[in-house]
Amino acid sequence: MTFAARNQVAVVGYAHSPIERHSARTLGAITVDTALAAIADAGLGREQVDGFVSGALFPTAGDHAVEDGVSTVSSPWLAEHLGANPGYVVGFQGYGQIPGSVALAVNAIVSGAADYVLLHRALHNPAGRYHGHPMREARGPAQWTVPQGWFGPVGTIALAYNEYLQRYGASREAMAAVLVEARKNGARIPWSHWHGRPLTADEYLSAPLIADPICRYDCDIPVDGAAAFVLTRAERARDLPHKPVYVAGYASGLPPKRRLALHWPLDDIMTAGTEVARRLWSNAGIGPADVDLPQVYDGFSPFVYFWLEALGLCPVGEAHAFVQDGGIDCDTASGLPVLSGGGALGNGRMHGIPQMLECYLQLSGRAGDRQRNDATVAVACHSSPHLGGAVAYTTTPT
Repeated sequence: MTFAARNQVAVVGYAHSPIERHSARTLGAITVDTALAAIADAGLGREQVDGFVSGALFPTAGDHAVEDGVSTVSSPWLAEHLGANPGYVVGFQGYGQIPGSVALAVNAIVSGAADYVLLHRALHNPAGRYHGHPMREARGPAQWTVPQGWFGPVGTIALAYNEYLQRYGASREAMAAVLVEARKNGARIPWSHWHGRPLTADEYLSAPLIADPICRYDCDIPVDGAAAFVLTRAERARDLPHKPVYVAGYASGLPPKRRLALHWPLDDIMTAGTEVARRLWSNAGIGPADVDLPQVYDGFSPFVYFWLEALGLCPVGEAHAFVQDGGIDCDTASGLPVLSGGGALGNGRMHGIPQMLECYLQLSGRAGDRQRNDATVAVACHSSPHLGGAVAYTTTPT
């Protein structure tokens, strides 16, 4: 079955706010300014934007209030505060906010529900401990995990990572290559929280463990920031100021079995991830060998291993050796540039924005000093392979 929306929609403009640990401005104000900048970048006026999509999940496991315009920014809130009168305003629910939002935008444009869609993602870092929680009793699924100290995503990914280390004989020394690469590239990006601050392998390995074997640097750092993209039909995109970047296809997935919310067995992650990759290649009409610019999600560093193997970019169980041997060093001719945009570990917790942004900047020829002139096909991965998804982009509408 042919994916009917293949290359029918293009990204035509973007904007990104500075990434700060705690901004002096409200998240809503940051997002409004970023959205206006993206609309102007696309050569449009705000009155022409008739669609708004987002994934407004506030990704803290702590006890923080979810307040629209303050700790999160939804599509309706942004449309209202831009003074827009759109006919299409929706939000994606669940994990993998970026591929979910891209799918909503593409489907709206192809169906004729909207002509110009603004896609945004806004992230907030609340005061206090990001995952701090004053709970005195645990209900629902949490009653089976919290009393044992298993609370939040750090413990969850630690179990899956431990399983990987033991099954494939990997070591934390190999993961140092991932962190060094992410921070090296993030240090080159002016809006990054880590701008000008690369990381050494020794600094990584000497960092305190949070949930063995996960240390501080294996986790992306919570930040305040927003990014926005404008999408439209391919035929309209040709008349706008910047080189269009076409959405070739997308795919998402869910765990194959129902388990406790925090139970992520490695086999479940990889089974679902392999299926996501199969759907992506089928929808986009490409394969792993066609991808010049794979941008894998790295909200936690082990996701880099999982996505490399799920996408078929290296054999199963060999990602740790692949990265340690220079396989992802984007400064070498043979290295896969999977973190060339710095990712989450090199920018801050922007929830998949670095991956989508790097695909757009490189394929549209707007990456400046970081420009890779041979990139024509890119893939952006988001969240865990079994809860998120991936989007393929190309420079040609065929």
